[in-house]
Amino acid sequence: MNRYVLTLRCPDQPGIIRAFADGVVDVKGNIVDSQQYTDPDTGTFCLRAEFDSPEVSAEAVRRTLVDALADFDPIIGLRDADHRRRVLVMVSKFDHCLVDLLYRHRTGELPVDIPVIVSNHPDLAPIAAQAGIAFVHLPVTRDTKAQAEADLLALVEQHQIDFVVLARYMQVLSDDLCGKLSGRVINIHHSFLPGFKGAKPYHQAHARGVKLIGATGHYVTADLDEGPIIEQDVHRVSHAYTADQLVALGRDVERTVLSRAVRRHAEDRVLLVGARTVVFA
Repeated sequence: MNRYVLTLRCPDQPGIIRAFADGVVDVKGNIVDSQQYTDPDTGTFCLRAEFDSPEVSAEAVRRTLVDALADFDPIIGLRDADHRRRVLVMVSKFDHCLVDLLYRHRTGELPVDIPVIVSNHPDLAPIAAQAGIAFVHLPVTRDTKAQAEADLLALVEQHQIDFVVLARYMQVLSDDLCGKLSGRVINIHHSFLPGFKGAKPYHQAHARGVKLIGATGHYVTADLDEGPIIEQDVHRVSHAYTADQLVALGRDVERTVLSRAVRRHAEDRVLLVGARTVVFA
């Protein structure tokens, strides 16, 4: 038996689950996990399901399910559960998120393949080499930004990349690139944005006496740091924390939030509904 993962979005109406179940029966399948949610604001029905089938062709299974659900005008995603997403990781000089992702990748906690790491600085090349992953240095200046982004898109195509992870990549992507990779770029940032913009956000937070620090994993859009949110977490702090202690604690929560966001996207647990996300457990 082959296991398949299906995601579905469509306007909510009676009969969707029955049509899906009929499609699974048509491929001699058996549903082993199913989660659903209807967004009350938009009336969008969301479904994530896993099922087993003796059919070895994912495309044949997809066609059967598309036919079964055709009356509902659905957006359907389907993949073989054994197919691992291919990820391109982008970094600058901070290494904590990259090191964490590579560790979780090596131990099997992250069900992805990482064929290439891209950076606008050469500093983290030794980390990539130690992991046995190709490292590409793409310097970015005002004059080279367009060419660097073109080179990045070429790498996405060359390595058959499914999605991109910005692991503290300290460059703003152009609107054009955001559009071409829409729904396929995940970023991590401190939750202080937009309240603490610019350099040294943790030092700004310390100066303001914050009591919570955190991080947000989100999809990248042309609206800077305002894309649909996948994952968030916070730590409570007190007046006794120094700015350096906040930085250290911030690194920890950034690592955790980013790895959760990457894993949930890789496992098809995140469905976009407008500017919001439905995230299944």
